[in-house]
Amino acid sequence: MPQFLITARDKASSTDLRKRTRSDHLDWARSHADRILMAGPILTEDEADMIGSVFLISAASLEDARLWNEDDPYSRAGLFQSVDIMPVRWLLGEGRPAAKPG
Repeated sequence: MPQFLITARDKASSTDLRKRTRSDHLDWARSHADRILMAGPILTEDEADMIGSVFLISAASLEDARLWNEDDPYSRAGLFQSVDIMPVRWLLGEGRPAAKPG
């Protein structure tokens, strides 16, 4: 299945919104663990605060990845200033999904 990198940056001064919706976001992400290859917060340079989210997911298409991201409680709450979704191919690194034959 194709893979997509999703990077989402929080709106300025949205720390409280992130904190209020974090539990719902994490529950939602856990419910989609079968398609998440990697996920986590984007941090400030000093690693003290979360300022965004990153996902590497499997999805049938770019449109499927977009719809999946729109369902994220963070997206629904209006947390993100910007979201980029790009097709990627995981080439190296531990945890890389096995390539399909052919």
